[in-house]
Amino acid sequence: MCRFVIYKGTSPVQLSHLLTRPCHSIINQAFDSRLRLDRRRPMNGDGFGVGWYDSVYDEELGSQPCIFTSVTPTFRNNANLTRLAEKIKSPLVFGHVRATTAGSLSLDNCHPFSYGKLMFMHNGSIGEFHLIKRRLQQDLPDVAFNLVQGNTDSEWAFALFVSMLPNPDAKSFTTETLKEAMFKTIAKLNEFADEANITEPSLLNFCVTDGETVIATRYVSSRTDEAASLWFSSGTSFSEFGEGGHYKMVKADKRESIIMIASEPLTFERADWMELKTNNMIVITPKMNLLQIPIIDKYYVPPSDPASLARTAEFAREKGLLAHSVVSHVANPTEI
Repeated sequence: MCRFVIYKGTSPVQLSHLLTRPCHSIINQAFDSRLRLDRRRPMNGDGFGVGWYDSVYDEELGSQPCIFTSVTPTFRNNANLTRLAEKIKSPLVFGHVRATTAGSLSLDNCHPFSYGKLMFMHNGSIGEFHLIKRRLQQDLPDVAFNLVQGNTDSEWAFALFVSMLPNPDAKSFTTETLKEAMFKTIAKLNEFADEANITEPSLLNFCVTDGETVIATRYVSSRTDEAASLWFSSGTSFSEFGEGGHYKMVKADKRESIIMIASEPLTFERADWMELKTNNMIVITPKMNLLQIPIIDKYYVPPSDPASLARTAEFAREKGLLAHSVVSHVANPTEI
């Protein structure tokens, strides 16, 4: 499965504390088969990327995110990334490890994608995308159509998102603007699928940020299937304890100084993580408020409906996109 991780904090984090040092980081999950939940492949070897924003705005450099991508199979084998991760700090980080579902192995197809201030990642797949690709492209204005450099369904979904913004080149976006654009993007993809009589569900775990707000979705276009996994954690510090790269989220008080979102939990502490419900959106506001919002459409099943408990995980599991429940802390993670 592809995996992503998002960090947003009131203080910058050293990238190595997210990407290279934790024993259960997305890098080690992709590299070490003993930690992998997707057994279809020996490793996630189709590229990776990390994007971040400078801690202090520099008018000369602008507000665009910095992005580093590579088609090297794992972060661990990329000496450049390892060195950079030890020297870069940022209050907002996107990290992504890719396992191909659509598009070739190339730098252009590595997440995160960007346009202006915006940065975007996707974990999942658009069902039978080849049947709606031309239709989607026809609907795009030039500014969105021309941003696509690769050939993944994910980047075309980002182009569609950009087309839903009132002004993609705006100097700033409100949380409401980004949230509404995400709702419209999912609705439009469902509309295209209906027009093409597509029956295969789409797994749309999207995340986008403008450097201030973060929007992430856990979504599947089905009333009976489970979505790809998505977890979140919050606290006052995320730090290593003991030896061997064991990290935990510490909550010293009621403040939310750090919020993390991940396809798969990054620690072995059960209390650290909560699973976002299927067909819901999670929003991190510029002031670090954490909101969970249902995506209400024909595929939404309210928690009060017994059908919400009857969703089957088989489809997402077959795609390698469903993580097991968080495991409690163990002394030796290689036993997992």
